[in-house]
Amino acid sequence: MNAVLEKIAELKVLPVIKIDNPAHTVPLCRALIEGGLPAAEITFRTACAAEAIAIARKEFPDMLVGAGTVLSVEQVKAAVNAGAQFIISPGLNPEVVRYCVDNDIPVTPGVVTPTEIELAMSLGLDVVKFFPAEAFGGVKTIKALSAPYRMMKFIPTGGITPDNLGDYLSCPAILACGGSFMVKDSFLANGEYDKITALTKTAKEIADQVRP
Repeated sequence: MNAVLEKIAELKVLPVIKIDNPAHTVPLCRALIEGGLPAAEITFRTACAAEAIAIARKEFPDMLVGAGTVLSVEQVKAAVNAGAQFIISPGLNPEVVRYCVDNDIPVTPGVVTPTEIELAMSLGLDVVKFFPAEAFGGVKTIKALSAPYRMMKFIPTGGITPDNLGDYLSCPAILACGGSFMVKDSFLANGEYDKITALTKTAKEIADQVRP
């Protein structure tokens, strides 16, 4: 497992964020750091994703910053050029994964089936995203999948909340959890960064109780 994924494992929770306005980047990152989670998966769901990644990497060089919702090699290149340290995709696009593997870029594609897990293994991966987690059975499904694929670790994302975070992290097959609940669109729109910090602290506390 590469160093970036080991760092995500240490954090236990990876904030998943969507930034519509680059001006939100600095106060948002500061709120996450103050909450105890110096990391962010900035999703390519907005036109300013690459710009936000570049700002985060410049202003917070010690923060772990990656790109999410990456759907093409072109987006991989844009993210990495902006400073992204890892790539996360909602599904498994072999072209994207091969490009990342060939260029030593940490990549975690989304899977939900045994066939997709085996494809990920054939491409040399030992960590995959499980998305959308709750819609596909949550931790119960991950436990079932991990029985025949004990060498694979999962980062479930989608439907993770403070109420189920502990259940997910109690499963040994789960490397960490991705969560967007800490950074709601309304918080950014209203400048409520204190709420982001509070929810981040809550997530960190839950994670530390399960995995000291």
